[in-house]
Amino acid sequence: MVVAKVDNALRLSAVDRKATFLGLVIGQPLANARAMLPALTVVAANEPDDLKLLTRIADWCDRFTPHVALDGPRGLLLNVTGAAHLFGGEQALLDRIRESLKAQGLAVRGAMAGTAVAARAFARYRDGAVIEPGEEAQMMAPLPVAALNLDHITTHAFRRAGLKTVGQVASRKRAEMTARFGTGMVAILDQALGKSTQPLSPRLPVPDYWKEQGFAEPIATEEVIRATLRSLATALADVLEKRGEGARRLEAVFFRADGALRRIAIDMGVPTREPAVIERLFREKLDTLADPLDPGFGFDLIRLSASRVERAQGEVADFDASIHEKADIGFLVDRLATRFGSQCILAFQPNDTHIPEAAWLAVPAQYVQAAKLPWKKLRAPGDAPRRPLRLFTRPEPVTLLTALEGSQHLRWRKVQHAVAQCEGPERITMEWWRHETPQPARDYFRLEDGEGRRYWLYRAGVPPQWFLHGVFA
Repeated sequence: MVVAKVDNALRLSAVDRKATFLGLVIGQPLANARAMLPALTVVAANEPDDLKLLTRIADWCDRFTPHVALDGPRGLLLNVTGAAHLFGGEQALLDRIRESLKAQGLAVRGAMAGTAVAARAFARYRDGAVIEPGEEAQMMAPLPVAALNLDHITTHAFRRAGLKTVGQVASRKRAEMTARFGTGMVAILDQALGKSTQPLSPRLPVPDYWKEQGFAEPIATEEVIRATLRSLATALADVLEKRGEGARRLEAVFFRADGALRRIAIDMGVPTREPAVIERLFREKLDTLADPLDPGFGFDLIRLSASRVERAQGEVADFDASIHEKADIGFLVDRLATRFGSQCILAFQPNDTHIPEAAWLAVPAQYVQAAKLPWKKLRAPGDAPRRPLRLFTRPEPVTLLTALEGSQHLRWRKVQHAVAQCEGPERITMEWWRHETPQPARDYFRLEDGEGRRYWLYRAGVPPQWFLHGVFA
């Protein structure tokens, strides 16, 4: 038996068939169970491991539909609307899922109905049943009230009132039930009877488009895997082209014959639907995996899905421009980002501010967007640069010294430099609306020493302090 602490008391959270035959039930206090069976053997519940197992089973169920949701600590809900015919019908699909999970050593119960509440009830009390739409009320009527999966207080109240079946509860007036138990219980009852439904919340985002290919015999060779990805990319490209869209993110899902699953995703900087480009990016991804793709006994299903799509805009190139130049650069960025990670391939983007250290942003090159303001030119042709080539992450404190003969020296990093020329100041006021406390304005100067090295420094505060912010080439 498995026990867990509920309301500061140890209760049975899972029982086997023999314990059920002897009268033990889930939720029963452990003390009462031991009074009935003194030699009872129990183990503590391990919720994290149970969740991992349930998640692994949910991954395996993704081969039937991407609409898979976790249902409590021991259940799964699958929305197979429009997918059952691919597996020979509802009954064939249900039997295949149950038999496959039992072959993996799991005790499983399942049913199919028009609503999640009804399917949950029939899975518990009519294992293997397929209830046609509109028959939920008739088939639910003889089931006990516990099939509604309500809280213990409400279930006990129904039993004390003599309402032992779902049909008896459904025969009562809705106003009476709402006043006594609330609208939540009435909503669950209506869903169980098929009168209303509630949308399923999948545990993973459902892709916009996907194509998949199953195999009668599992495949394991790299050549067949790549050929399959290219074939799926071609089929997916046809769908995207008809809708005038392209994929920004693609995910390949490999389902192994032993139930294991592997997901591999790639991102593109622009909407893409070229099969050759997609296949090349997946090849780059597969070649750089730290954990190589292990086919085990082979893959029996491969799915390619587009999880993020955008409108694909056609580009017109003039006669003097290279038609493929922009596309080649974008493809190079995608390849590098696929191999090294998008956070390692950066591009500079102008920022709408006059603060020097915030005038640009380093963002992943794949996600660079058109800037509202272009880069500003701060100098006229022939003038010296007004901004340094190298800007320090943090301004470094320096000291300006004036000798007796009037010459000035700059002391930076314990080295003294003679100032030959100085130009400034250029005052830059801090953005007062971004700071709770006022920030002092900065007066920037450009200095050049006797050896031709040029510096960009500023003074700020009272008394003024000097900081070196950058150096010119």
